[in-house]
Amino acid sequence: ELPPSTPPPRTQLLLAFAAIYLIWGSTYLGIRIAIETMPPFLMAAARFLLAGGILFTLLRLRGAAWPTARQWAVNAVVGTCLLLGGNGLVVWAQQYVPSGITALLIGAGPLFIVATEWAWPGGSRPSLLTLGALALGFTGVTWLAAPWQGGSGGIAPAGVIAILCACLAWSIGSIYSRHARHGAEPLVSAALQMIAGGAGLALVAWLHGDFAGLNPAGVSLRSWSAFTYLVLVGSLVGFSTFVWLMKHSTPARVSTYAYVNPVVAVFLGWLILDEPITVRTLIASATILAAVAIITTQSARTSRPKA
Repeated sequence: ELPPSTPPPRTQLLLAFAAIYLIWGSTYLGIRIAIETMPPFLMAAARFLLAGGILFTLLRLRGAAWPTARQWAVNAVVGTCLLLGGNGLVVWAQQYVPSGITALLIGAGPLFIVATEWAWPGGSRPSLLTLGALALGFTGVTWLAAPWQGGSGGIAPAGVIAILCACLAWSIGSIYSRHARHGAEPLVSAALQMIAGGAGLALVAWLHGDFAGLNPAGVSLRSWSAFTYLVLVGSLVGFSTFVWLMKHSTPARVSTYAYVNPVVAVFLGWLILDEPITVRTLIASATILAAVAIITTQSARTSRPKA
């Protein structure tokens, strides 16, 4: 029997947290730059097929077993929800919504997870404080989108709706993955999800006309660089770090990326793409992040006695 693993050094933990904060916070900017000259769904499909293929090949070379039919099926469902529904809609929406605002809207994702978990068969009812935080979060999202303001102060309503639908798809995939039993290792699951999600995105890209509209000569070096960053750093390094952290830290601490990423994304969007930061953006983002912080804290307290 193997001895219990010793906790990792504090420095290693801090570096891992810094990685998911900065890497995942920067992927919104990477997507925005990649789709400047790349068709959106085709870019996302290529990103996840490449990252999933690389990870799967590395795992097989290290001796991982070939996945069973059930492992393929369960992870295909999860990958379709997370990457086709979740990421695909976000990539499409970023044609119309600034990267920083996109990240702030996605910062409301934990609100959707709480609501989905409540609606799931056998799910637990959230506390009154959590319900209040849900209402606060949706208020912040509505104020951030502010469709009644119009003009340059407003954001394309279709883009906002797409991002909120992406949050819903991500939450359904997340809750389903918690309940599904398939026995695959986390990294194997990640590879299968990226391959299945990438295949779904490729089908949507074909239906959307992305293949017909692709002009390889017209893709800028800037977009190619962002795409390479998304594959190698955003998908491979970022996700691997996340899986490692989930083994060595608490879910409540790891989930803090949900309200640190938007801050990083807004700053990078302002710094590199000159995306405006208005008073409304600051007030709405503070409202959303406060709601997410309340829900994360409540979730940690509720799960502690069970643990």
